[in-house]
Amino acid sequence: MAKTSQPDRRRGDRRGNREPSEFSEATLSIDRVTRVVKGGRRMRFRAIVVVGNRKGKVGLGTGKATEVQAAIKKASSSARRNMIRVPIVNGTIPHQVERKFKAARLLIMPARPGTGIIAGGALRVILDHAGVKNVLSKRFGSRNKLVNAQATILALQMLRPVPVTPEAVQPVVAEKGALEVKEISRKEAEDSLQKAKQNAIE
Repeated sequence: MAKTSQPDRRRGDRRGNREPSEFSEATLSIDRVTRVVKGGRRMRFRAIVVVGNRKGKVGLGTGKATEVQAAIKKASSSARRNMIRVPIVNGTIPHQVERKFKAARLLIMPARPGTGIIAGGALRVILDHAGVKNVLSKRFGSRNKLVNAQATILALQMLRPVPVTPEAVQPVVAEKGALEVKEISRKEAEDSLQKAKQNAIE
């Protein structure tokens, strides 16, 4: 009689029933760091990972280990513990925010639908995993990925859930020498036309 296969109780047979996670991960960078100890130099790897569900939750974490995979695992675990909630209104942020952290300074502004994520580097990755679809940004100062990522998280923590107004998305600025529109009556228009004709005859 053939022996029927039974689930492996030691492992709980949980691999087949494992549900996919709603969070997606992205590795910003993997750097080799050195620490000088009494016996010499100690080489390790540092990983920076961004975790988000693209529905308003995002986290940033770092991890160090002697192996790359172990460093990424530590960074991912740290990012999941340090999740923040980002208020998103109509696919963009509710208001403009500016944040300075160490040598980096970021300016993030709301944008109209169809604009996309106008950002680069760590800022773009974090905004994408947070679920922001339309945003304008400007980066000043340091180009260090870790510093810019930390500044982005601090800037997103400053956001408050207020409604987005059209003026906040695209402010209207009057240019110099712009024409002024003035409403006049029909009689005034006829008088003005008569004066113009008289001036032309003279």
